[in-house]
Amino acid sequence: MTRDLLALTADLVSVESVSRNESAIADLVEENLSSLNSLDVVRIENNIVARTSHGLPRRLILAGHLDTVPSHDGAVCRIDGDTLFGLGASDMKGGLAVMLDLAAEAGDPLVDVTYCFYACEEVDRSESGLLTLFEQAPELLEGDAAILGEPTDCLVEAGCQGTVRAVLHLGGVRAHAARPSTGVNAIHRLAPVLSRLAGYNGRRVEVDSCLYEEQLQAVAVSGGIAGNVVPDAVDLVINHRFAPDRSAREAVESLETMFHDQLLGDYDDSLTVDDVAEAARPSLDSPILQSLVALTGDAPRAKVGWTDVATFASHGVPATNFGPGDPLTAHRLGECVSRAALERARSILSTLVFG
Repeated sequence: MTRDLLALTADLVSVESVSRNESAIADLVEENLSSLNSLDVVRIENNIVARTSHGLPRRLILAGHLDTVPSHDGAVCRIDGDTLFGLGASDMKGGLAVMLDLAAEAGDPLVDVTYCFYACEEVDRSESGLLTLFEQAPELLEGDAAILGEPTDCLVEAGCQGTVRAVLHLGGVRAHAARPSTGVNAIHRLAPVLSRLAGYNGRRVEVDSCLYEEQLQAVAVSGGIAGNVVPDAVDLVINHRFAPDRSAREAVESLETMFHDQLLGDYDDSLTVDDVAEAARPSLDSPILQSLVALTGDAPRAKVGWTDVATFASHGVPATNFGPGDPLTAHRLGECVSRAALERARSILSTLVFG
């Protein structure tokens, strides 16, 4: 162990890096990597790729996003005993710290390694720094397997579910709130939609021995004109997580079928897809990823969220999720990562790379 991993993670957490504001943390990562003679370092915007070039027959990509979700009120970076609390501690600056520390390790590796640090994972996929790298310099991301340092409690979370964000627009007829019978309340028209969402039971699908459970949630609503006016329009944002046995097109069609009876031509109702990302199957046939599973000592489980495992899979690179930190604390006020988790993740990856 070349550095105190908890302290290194704290250094990263202390640098604000909300999506679209990753310049400072990218500078810090680039400075760390550029000091290592064993790496060829390339920076494209706020995305950094560092590669070993030992001429070995296989190449492993270790990848992680630099950004976090917006800060919670009152969230501060602090160490309590052997636990670090702070925004991004588990998602995923603990994983970044492990990658940086591993990059500094001297030894005779079993595989060449590509370290990839990228921006804008927590926002619309169209802004993804990983997509920028694949578009501008795909040769930098060639590899036999990839591991995303997402928080997984140091277990392998295989594949990922796809995601669809859609906007359901319902119309109505504006009227005075004292005489509602002369209008149609668009917000009231949401009642059966919300009831359907609240009672949703997601499909449970086993894919390659990993169990995925689909989710469907209302995540935002907007509408209303004034306190004394019956509203004539409302928009409901819906987030759907779908299992990797379906394509994004099939998932969208399922939403269209589910809400078809709520869309009435009289009010210009519509269901519009705002953002979509494909799912990815577990894809653990890679010898490198099989070795990773064996090193954890546990069976892989399904990744129920979406990650850039899907992005690597779409470019022909088998990938999985593995990193320190409890995924259930991600994006929460009490987000944290422990020294033990950091050291376990570091030990497993070091054994994978160096034997």
